[in-house]
Amino acid sequence: MTGDSEDPNDDEQYHLEVGPGDVADSVLLPGNPERVAKVVDGWEDHEIVGNHREYRTATGTHEGTPISVTSTGIGSPSAAIAVEELARVGADTFLRVGSCGTIREEASVGDLVITTGAVRQEGTSDEYVREDYPASADHRVVSALVAAAEELDYDYHLGVTCSTDSFYAGQSRPGFGGFEARGTEERLDELREAGVLNFEMEAASILTLAGLYGLRAGAVCTVYANRVTGEFRTEGERKAANCASLAVTYLERMDEAVAAADADRWHAGLSIDR
Repeated sequence: MTGDSEDPNDDEQYHLEVGPGDVADSVLLPGNPERVAKVVDGWEDHEIVGNHREYRTATGTHEGTPISVTSTGIGSPSAAIAVEELARVGADTFLRVGSCGTIREEASVGDLVITTGAVRQEGTSDEYVREDYPASADHRVVSALVAAAEELDYDYHLGVTCSTDSFYAGQSRPGFGGFEARGTEERLDELREAGVLNFEMEAASILTLAGLYGLRAGAVCTVYANRVTGEFRTEGERKAANCASLAVTYLERMDEAVAAADADRWHAGLSIDR
């Protein structure tokens, strides 16, 4: 049995310090709080509505569309807290925006990776649901991100992401003193052979929670590191944010098309002239 003192979910949220009316339906989720300023730089206007611990939240408009951004810190545990509390104050669409390392030679530093689904190599989602439950991106969010990348003329790759709890051992990097975790090379080879595109640390938990709660979510990350070529550069930092912000505008138009057609859900046929 849980007493009221254990329930932080009424009104202002315990970790994010936001309440009902503070955030838009769609929220971008970068990791680094300092990225929030870079995200909102591409909007028409914004207001900081929450700033507590690693969670910095701003709400504004992009091309006339209401939009919010909340930083989540590093990793799935804190990202899951953000999704939980944002959903409690009314958000229903989540777009992970970040950086990643690719394990495919064809994905160059500065390119985008748009996630269709994620390998749940982190532990947070396991605490919610059985391990064979899929971490799938919502098809509408994927479509909107692709449309945005095309409109912005960004090079992008579409496919499966692997989310980990460890930047070093979990992503088959050497630890302190050259330490290598058991099965490091085998795990990397297995993921590459399975067509996995990239490593990052939050997408799987965000997608899993969205699936469980009937919300929609996706992820877009800029490639900073190519594990095949050995390149590492913080290039194209704003690309993922620009792509996700435009995708939110497209999602609003998709929702309007559903309403205009009196349809049950969005599908490609609503945008095809016949």
